[in-house]
Amino acid sequence: MPHPKRTVLVTGGMGGLGETISTKMADDGYQVAVTYSPGNTKHSQWVTEMKGRGYDFVAVECDVADIDSCARAVAEVESKLGPIDVLVNNAGITRDMTFKKMDKVNWDAVLRTNLDSLFNMTKQVADGMTERGWGRIINVSSVNGSKGAFGQTNYSAAKAGVHGFTKALALEVARKNVTVNTISPGYIGTKMVTAIPKDILDSKILPQIPLGRLGKPEEVAGLIIYLASEEAAFVTGANIAINGGQHMQ
Repeated sequence: MPHPKRTVLVTGGMGGLGETISTKMADDGYQVAVTYSPGNTKHSQWVTEMKGRGYDFVAVECDVADIDSCARAVAEVESKLGPIDVLVNNAGITRDMTFKKMDKVNWDAVLRTNLDSLFNMTKQVADGMTERGWGRIINVSSVNGSKGAFGQTNYSAAKAGVHGFTKALALEVARKNVTVNTISPGYIGTKMVTAIPKDILDSKILPQIPLGRLGKPEEVAGLIIYLASEEAAFVTGANIAINGGQHMQ
């Protein structure tokens, strides 16, 4: 369904899943901006490659764990593309280890990047959305935020926190036609997951998934495009699982 030329900002938009979200949203007619981490020296090469594929993305440096960096990034996007209509909080990291071995540094790194980032980024755009009377905030959590995972106390805690943030903010902005939702992907066939040794994938991971396969990044992007659409205007405060039946709530 045609929509006005809306602007979407995808954090971590150059990663495996982020790149697919960005290209699919561009295919759907959005103006797309992405963030990349400080120290990522490949961003200009990525932008050039994408331009060669017909995608004219705005890429801005942003440390999502730092609120001042987020403010600068959003200001840069808005100066180039105008107000942000859709925010996809996709950036995330893992620092997996048992709780016994986990130190404060690895706890803090994951909580700051995966949870504090929601505050830091959403703070920059939420007021503008409510003032204009339209907006979509889509937060990427994980199946492991719902069911837990061995060696992921930091990641599971952060990803569970994502949905608490979603529910509370959804209540505050609903009357202004701004929706806030969580998606919780399971194992998706990104570079990170396909790098898992095949024997582990075949013996440990795929047997947990009733559909018997990894998810496709395009399937996750399709869900995000739906949540950003006019048709999804009555969906808010939801956590939509997209995990092949691995975990059902």
